[in-house]
Amino acid sequence: MAEYHLLTIWRIEAPLEEVYAAIHNSLCWPDWWPGAQKVEQTAAGDADGINSIRRYLWQGQLPYQVAFEVRTTHIEKLTVIEGTAQGDLEGIGCWHFSRLGTVSVVRYEWHVRSTKWWMTMMAPAASSMFIHNHALIMEQGGEGLARLLRSPLVGQETIDLIAETIASRTALGRWQEHRW
Repeated sequence: MAEYHLLTIWRIEAPLEEVYAAIHNSLCWPDWWPGAQKVEQTAAGDADGINSIRRYLWQGQLPYQVAFEVRTTHIEKLTVIEGTAQGDLEGIGCWHFSRLGTVSVVRYEWHVRSTKWWMTMMAPAASSMFIHNHALIMEQGGEGLARLLRSPLVGQETIDLIAETIASRTALGRWQEHRW
């Protein structure tokens, strides 16, 4: 299985309550997020949404779709929403929310592995394409959220945390080789 650990950060000049509400209500994502093809609830969970299960169907610019279910495991209103994914991708997704002045900061960490045999086989040659496709989907999400809230998207970025870790270890190794 190919593993991915990605971090997307959106900075949007909108009230945190509105940003949080739009992300929390994932059933409406297809209305404003182009990559979200379909979202349906398969289990309601408790009154706070814990153990709710939603099935997602995504498609980016590459000619394939991914489907998975997310069980919500942790919610702290206006702070965090976390869930475990099973399906074409398995792992953990976690939304973190904070405010910096008038800017709401949304950090989405997606630590998953592919379970589709062809994605796993192609990963050595195609993982950068898969990561780029994810980044484009997340870019569309940030832009869609800004349109939905009629607020400026101040900035967004997607970071491959596995590549960052490897680069940091490589740099540290070089530094250790050359120190006195």
